Amino acid sequence: QVQLVESGGGLVQTGGSLRLACEASGRTISTYAMGWFRQAPGKGREFVATINWSGGNIYYAESVKDRFTISRDNAKNTVYLQMNKLKPEDTAVYYCGGRTGLSYSYREGDYYYWGRGTQVTVSS
Repeated sequence: QVQLVESGGGLVQTGGSLRLACEASGRTISTYAMGWFRQAPGKGREFVATINWSGGNIYYAESVKDRFTISRDNAKNTVYLQMNKLKPEDTAVYYCGGRTGLSYSYREGDYYYWGRGTQVTVSS
């Protein structure tokens, strides 16, 4: 099975940047659809971004479009989320998800594997 571990979260001021990483082990994820989701207190898990195996198909939630960039380095078995111009409303636990048999997905239920999350806090 695949294990996913997120890292890179922390506390940042409004307008700052963070780079999250999702490192996979147990299996190669080079052919997996991967995605980032987030969950704020009192809310469900929200779609952030998704990327297919080649990086040729990328989609973002409207709330993060033009500020966040998802990418992957299949040689390192890692997916990244570069977050710029952060806002307080970006504060959440960020989760990495993955699955086979699908190019990409913005639906939480489509993902088979999940990391345990990394906290991102943006101060006003």
